[in-house]
Amino acid sequence: MITEIFQHLTKPITSFNPLFPASNRDSWEGLPEELRSRLIQDGEQYLGFSYPSLPATEFMEFSRTGNRSHFQDKMFLRRTVLNSLVLAECAEYKGRFLDDIINGLYLICEENAWQLPAHNSYIRDTPQFILPDVTRPVIDLFAAETGAVLSVAEYLLRQELLQVSPFLSVMINKNLEERIFQPYLNEHFWWMGDGKSPMNNWTVWCTQNVLLSAFTRDLDEDRKQQILEKACQSIDYFLDEYGDDGCCDEGAQYYRHAGLCLFNCLEVLNGITDNSFQTIYSNKKVKNIAAYILNVHIDGIYYVNFADCSPVAGRCGAREFLFGKRTGNQELMAFAASDYQNGEDPLDVSEHNLFYRLQTVFTYSEMLTFDKAPSIKHKDYWYESVGIFLARDDHRYLAVKAGDNNDSHNHNDTGSFTIYKDGRPLLIDIGVETYTKKTFSPERYDIWTMQSRYHNLPSFLDGDIEIIQKDGASFAARNVSYELGSAVCSISMDIAGAYPDNRIHSYERRAVMKKGEQIVITDHYEGEGLQPVLSLMFYEEPTLDGNQIKIGDLGTVTVTGSSHMRKECLPITDDRLKTTWKHDIYRVLVSMDFNDLVLTIE
Repeated sequence: MITEIFQHLTKPITSFNPLFPASNRDSWEGLPEELRSRLIQDGEQYLGFSYPSLPATEFMEFSRTGNRSHFQDKMFLRRTVLNSLVLAECAEYKGRFLDDIINGLYLICEENAWQLPAHNSYIRDTPQFILPDVTRPVIDLFAAETGAVLSVAEYLLRQELLQVSPFLSVMINKNLEERIFQPYLNEHFWWMGDGKSPMNNWTVWCTQNVLLSAFTRDLDEDRKQQILEKACQSIDYFLDEYGDDGCCDEGAQYYRHAGLCLFNCLEVLNGITDNSFQTIYSNKKVKNIAAYILNVHIDGIYYVNFADCSPVAGRCGAREFLFGKRTGNQELMAFAASDYQNGEDPLDVSEHNLFYRLQTVFTYSEMLTFDKAPSIKHKDYWYESVGIFLARDDHRYLAVKAGDNNDSHNHNDTGSFTIYKDGRPLLIDIGVETYTKKTFSPERYDIWTMQSRYHNLPSFLDGDIEIIQKDGASFAARNVSYELGSAVCSISMDIAGAYPDNRIHSYERRAVMKKGEQIVITDHYEGEGLQPVLSLMFYEEPTLDGNQIKIGDLGTVTVTGSSHMRKECLPITDDRLKTTWKHDIYRVLVSMDFNDLVLTIE
C-alpha cells in the first residue's frame, strides 16, 4: 500500500518542517498567553540544571540484576529536560535557556550509546550485551527517539545555535549520520520487517523517528530516496499485521506507540511529498486503526485492557485529535479534545519525544474549542482479528478476550473478561509490573501477572498440581460465536484448548450482557480427574456472603454451582502497578461443585 505510492511518486522529495522554528515569531507569539507562560515556567525550573550522569555501572546493572529503571529513568530525564528548555526558549526567545540547551545537546551526543541496556543486542530475543559496542550502533526505540529529539531541537533553534557556534549543528548531524542513518541503511534490525517475522509497535515507532531525523536534515537525494523506500516497506509490514478491523493486539496503552506512530509516519510522508500519501487516511484499515482508542474506552481514565496493557492507558491529546481530523472521525476528535481538557498535564511535560510536545503546543487552542463533555455514541464491537468482544449499556461495560495466547506483550488470558460498572472497575485485569530483564525472557510466564490463575479464568487441580494456560498460538479459543444486539450481546467459546492437558475435554464459557439488567457468565466443564477452580479478580474488597460476592456499593456477583469460595488479598507493591491500583487487590477462588457454574453480575 505505502510502497506502491512511493514507487509512483512524481513530486520531488522535500525536507520536513515540524511546525515552526523559534525564529518564526508570529507563530510562537500567536500562541495563547497562558500557554506561552506555562512553557516558560516549565523551562525555568531547569535553568542551571545538573543533568544526571549515566555511569557504565548503571548500564551494566540490567545484565547483572535485571533492573532497567535506574539507567533509563536518568536517560529519559535528560531528554525531557532538554525538551522543556527548547520549548521555553522558543516561547520566550531571549537566549536565556540556550546555555542549558547546549549542555543537554552536548551530553546526549557524548553518550556512548542511545539504546537502552534492555535492547542492547542485534538479534531479536537474544541475550543483551552488558555494554554497547560503540563501533556498531543499535537502533532501538529510544536510539531512534533520541535522534528525533536532537533533530527537532536543532531544527527549532538552528539559527540561534548557529549564532553561538556553527559546530553545534555539525556535532548533531555527525551523530545522526553515525548512529542513525548509516546503521539504518546498512543493518537489518528485526523491527524493519522482512515479510515473515511478526511486527509490533517498534516498527512504526522507530520508523517515525528515523523519518523525523532524516527529513529535517539536508541529505542528498540518493540518501533521501533510500531512507524513504526502506521506511515505506517497514510501514507496509506493520500494516500487514493488522486486520481490517484495526484492532491493536497490544492494547490501548500501546496504541500510543503503534497507531499514533503510524499516524506520524504518514504526517512526515505527506509533508515531504506534497501530500502524495493523503489517500491512505481514507483507507478502511487505517481509519479503523485510528478509531480503536475510542472503541476501547470505558469511562474517564479507564480502557479495556488485556496482556501487558494497563487499564489506565493515559490521556488522549494532539495526536489522537489530529489522527481523527485526518481520517474524518469527528467523534475521535471530540473524544480526544475532551480527554485532553480533563487531563492533569496540558504541556505533556513527561513526554520525551519533542515532536509530540510540539504537536500539542500548536493544537492546544483547537482542542480547547471542543465541548468538554461531547455526546459520543459508543458502539458494541467485535474485533475478529484479535478476538476482543465489547458490549455496554448505560451502567455496565463487558469486555471478553477470545483469540489465543500469542499476542504481542502476551498474557495467558484466553477467555478472560473484565467488567466495569458506572465507570468503576468491578472485575479486573491487573496489567503488568515494572519491566525487568525477566519480563522479556524465557522466564516471562513465571511472573504472576502473566499467568491465567491471576485472570478471571479457571485453573484445574490434580491433587497439589495446578494446571493453568500456556503461551503460544496453538493455545486458543475455539468454536467462538457472538451476537451484538440492541437488547442482548453475547459471546461463547470453548477455552479448553488454551490448557496443556488432554483431560480437559471442553470448557465452554458464555458471557451475556442483558442491557439495562445484568451480566451473566456461564461456564460448563467436561473432563476427567480434575477440579476446576475459578479465579475472580477484584479491585474493591469483596465480601463473601453465602452464594454472593458483594463489592461494596458497586455491585453483587451471585454464584450458582459452588459451595466453597475463599478470598485472598494480593498486595500491590510494584511502582508500575501502583499507578493504576491505589491499594491492594483481591482474588476470590470459586470451586466448581459439578459441571456448571453461573455468575450473575448486577
